[in-house]
Amino acid sequence: MPRMRLRLFFLLAFALIASSFSLSSGFTIEQVMSSPFPTELVAARDAQRVAWVFDLRGERNVWVADAPDFRARQVTHYHGDDGMPIAALAISNDGRTIVFARGTELNPTGNVANPQSLTAGTKQQVFAADVNKGEPRLLGDMGCGDEGCEDIQISPDNRWVAWSTKSSIMIAPIDGKQPAKKLNEIRGELSEPRWAPNSKRLAFRVNRADHAFIAIQEIGASEVHYLAPSTSRDDLPRWSSDGKQVAFVRQPGKEAKLPIIPVRPAPWAIYVADAATLQAKEIWHSGDQLRDSLPHFIDTSFFFAGDRIVFVSTRDNRNHLYSVPTTGGEPTQLTKGEFDVEDVTLSKDNHSLVFSSNEFTFDSKDEDRRHLWKVAVAGGEPQQLSRGETIEWAPALIGDKIVCLGSTATSPAMPYQLTADGRKMIATEVLPKDFPADQLVVPQQVIFDSTDGFKIHGQLFVPKDGKTSHPALIFTHGGPSRQMLLGFHYMDYYHNAYAMNQYLASKGYVVLSVNYRLGIMYGYDFQHPANTVWRGAAEYNDVVAGAHYLQSVPSVDKSKIGLWGGSYGGFLTAMGLARNSDIFSAGVDFHGVHDWSAFLPDWVHDPATSPDYKEALKLAFSSSPEASVGTWKSPVLLIQGDDDRNVPFSQTVDLSGKLEEHGTDVEELIFPDEIHGFLMWKSWIKAYMAEAEYFDRKLK
Repeated sequence: MPRMRLRLFFLLAFALIASSFSLSSGFTIEQVMSSPFPTELVAARDAQRVAWVFDLRGERNVWVADAPDFRARQVTHYHGDDGMPIAALAISNDGRTIVFARGTELNPTGNVANPQSLTAGTKQQVFAADVNKGEPRLLGDMGCGDEGCEDIQISPDNRWVAWSTKSSIMIAPIDGKQPAKKLNEIRGELSEPRWAPNSKRLAFRVNRADHAFIAIQEIGASEVHYLAPSTSRDDLPRWSSDGKQVAFVRQPGKEAKLPIIPVRPAPWAIYVADAATLQAKEIWHSGDQLRDSLPHFIDTSFFFAGDRIVFVSTRDNRNHLYSVPTTGGEPTQLTKGEFDVEDVTLSKDNHSLVFSSNEFTFDSKDEDRRHLWKVAVAGGEPQQLSRGETIEWAPALIGDKIVCLGSTATSPAMPYQLTADGRKMIATEVLPKDFPADQLVVPQQVIFDSTDGFKIHGQLFVPKDGKTSHPALIFTHGGPSRQMLLGFHYMDYYHNAYAMNQYLASKGYVVLSVNYRLGIMYGYDFQHPANTVWRGAAEYNDVVAGAHYLQSVPSVDKSKIGLWGGSYGGFLTAMGLARNSDIFSAGVDFHGVHDWSAFLPDWVHDPATSPDYKEALKLAFSSSPEASVGTWKSPVLLIQGDDDRNVPFSQTVDLSGKLEEHGTDVEELIFPDEIHGFLMWKSWIKAYMAEAEYFDRKLK
């Protein structure tokens, strides 16, 4: 074992033993990451009930609450930090049954993640459970493909469950009395199963690489039928409430022999098909400019709502809601202004939408928060439902009642009921009594100019210790289509990162979280700027600008600025150390991208026919940290799980070897069998403890 890695091993072991007796901060990393993180909030269509998943220090279970008092109760009773996520939670229309997947998607070798390194391995399985009994019953243990069982659908009559396994659609009775069976086994990758209102038919997508169809299959039938098949790529089937029509999104098929480097628009159209004749009609199409491209949020914002189709478009630079008659015509713009719409929920009567956005007319800081709004499908003035120094997302509707998930700068994510007086927390008894809310800082919203003119938002965490000089850190999120907020985040990965930034501030670091270009919620032009990612990495300018901002903060020691981040944030961390060791004294790189050129063969449909493929490879490598290893002087800690399904582990293997050959101070913390977003709570604790100890050694 190389000396640096051996040293890290012993220091980390000591840090873990001593973590419960932290002397340098008022709370431990375990305390600030001890709250239960809620996800998968769903509402029963015909009952006064919501359900969600709580992840409590790695122990994941389904909970429910009923109107009007919304007293929470636990349904499943899985125990321990076992690395088995619960996903794709669904609740039957009558509210009596929950269905979910347990375990992860398959990796390229066909294995479910096994972060405990169990000799028997693990499976991804689909379960159902009666809400009142709670005992899960297995519906199927078929592998759900490389994207996992993320789209489980319960039939409207509450009798059947369907999900896709990439090569087929699976169906099982919800009572579990018969094993799951393949509804079909046809050519292509299958996804997006959607029940017809009569529970007798399913619509789904059949992806055949350069083109894709929407298929309809009668349950028990021996053949499938395709809606208006063409050379296009069709997606997102949505049934009308009477089951007579299906709406879907159409994009052009993938062309070969196109140059790679130029960025082209991604035009799209909305079609409505007759489910009996299988004929379809275009009712709306986008323009041909970049802003007209298929939006990032289209899959969660596309609805068949009565006699109108609801969708989002960025044609005016912002992600806004529109609706158009099913017969076609000019769409009605439902939201307007310098903000973006995110989570969208359609009411049971198809008349209104509840959505989250960063609308900041009444408070400029809300541009870096989320609040809930309501608007009629036919149009009208939107109504604000939540406000203040809070954050709300994932609205679920129960009649005229709204339940959502929410947080603040100092309180972690929890479920809430919206009331006339604000919001009321659900399941307060689950919050740990020693959660250090009163010791956390309220981050400041900061806005600064990048080196090439972009306005960049950030959150500045300033220690409460009153000292006049502090080391400083820049944090960069992953994605890159993400936005860090002025409070605990709505994604578990960034909820953890926000907690870590709070912990670092408690240890005396000034931390600046940078919302660099490519992120969401600041408009299409900000999210899709020129010369970024492998085409030039211009977003790195925003990291340098963040460092310049920190250098202007009086309490920051300009000679002790580090940076950290994960995934795309790991890429930017590596870029900072490689290109600007004169600015950044040390870094912690979680599962970062280090050589873009390694990805191009997988991203390009047919590399051999692309006229600028060799030029693209050269540009991609020059936009990567590995291209600047020769100027990489500052030390780095590399952290990654070796079953990473997002960034190949080889990216860290290759970089580590090159840095050691170059004589750079490199340390490693590797988690065998962990994935990109660590599945085990103890992995996050171990990694964050190592990070804090590393920065203490390098910057203090």
